[in-house]
Amino acid sequence: MKNFSLRYLLKIIGRVVVGVVVFVLLLFGYFNLPGPAPREDVKLGMTFSSRYAADLGLDWKETYLALLDDVGVRKLRLPVYWDLIEKEKGVYDFSDIDWQLAEAKKHNANVILTIGLKVPRWPECHIPEWANKDDYVRKQRILHFIGKTIERYKGDLTMVKWQIENEPFLPFGICPPFDVSFLEQEVAFAKALDASRPILLTDSGELSLWYGAASRGDEFGTTMYRDIYSKNVGGYFRYPIGPNFFRTKAWIVRTFAHQKNLIVIELQAEPWASGWIADMSLPEQFRTMDETKLRENVDYAKRVGFPEVYLWGGEWWYWMKEQKDYPAVWDEGKKLFGEQR
Repeated sequence: MKNFSLRYLLKIIGRVVVGVVVFVLLLFGYFNLPGPAPREDVKLGMTFSSRYAADLGLDWKETYLALLDDVGVRKLRLPVYWDLIEKEKGVYDFSDIDWQLAEAKKHNANVILTIGLKVPRWPECHIPEWANKDDYVRKQRILHFIGKTIERYKGDLTMVKWQIENEPFLPFGICPPFDVSFLEQEVAFAKALDASRPILLTDSGELSLWYGAASRGDEFGTTMYRDIYSKNVGGYFRYPIGPNFFRTKAWIVRTFAHQKNLIVIELQAEPWASGWIADMSLPEQFRTMDETKLRENVDYAKRVGFPEVYLWGGEWWYWMKEQKDYPAVWDEGKKLFGEQR
């Protein structure tokens, strides 16, 4: 009797294990289906970082104007770097953001301004040295900086939404410990200062469930990377997921977080290399991005079906064209933006 009970228990466990394996395989297969046809009315945009362009040795203003004039970018996400604007406590220099917004206005472009401790580009958290010694001081001063920024630009019709922090739930970058209650305080503060514009929160497309960010903002933006380099997986790696992976997560946050406004805020359009990109050979860079992969990624994002897709890497396109005499990626990007108009 005892042996019979043990055999029966093992049989049940075996069936459960087989069932779980079959379910996982079916789910994996569903995620990797091609998905629906590309959405035709998707609007493309671009994140632009003056800091990153300068780090690549480019004239960042020239690069910015080339993206507006030649590529035809009309939707922009611009990071507001606290450490560059308030280098000394209480002394503000918004001239670079003023210039970028003025040029965007001349070109009838719309702008998302990203503000907070954590904004796009490495090291992710851009904190002035004077504010980085005490947690309380840092939090109070970033709220003050957010307030200064919103008060300065909320009257500018070029500005269409505020992004508070960048992927705050993702433990990535050189940053202080994440405090979700403080994020909620930042969002509430921004909404109190400018109730006319939506608050956008973002999260990793591949490494999170989205709920934390999607449930706390008026809009939600996901990143979308396909080819990366990671020591944790032994080097170069392509995510084995199709558009249905993102469509499934979108259904989850629409259903449980009641978030209906979803966009792709960061679509990979530059290499993810094993080191500083400017030091990598072109063949190595092409392992994760070239003009063919660029078009494939845009097609992939359109199959996900969100109405807006902001690309990540326009500075690299210009660097390739101007400093590496390789204009093919720039030209392909120009075609992609031209096709949407």
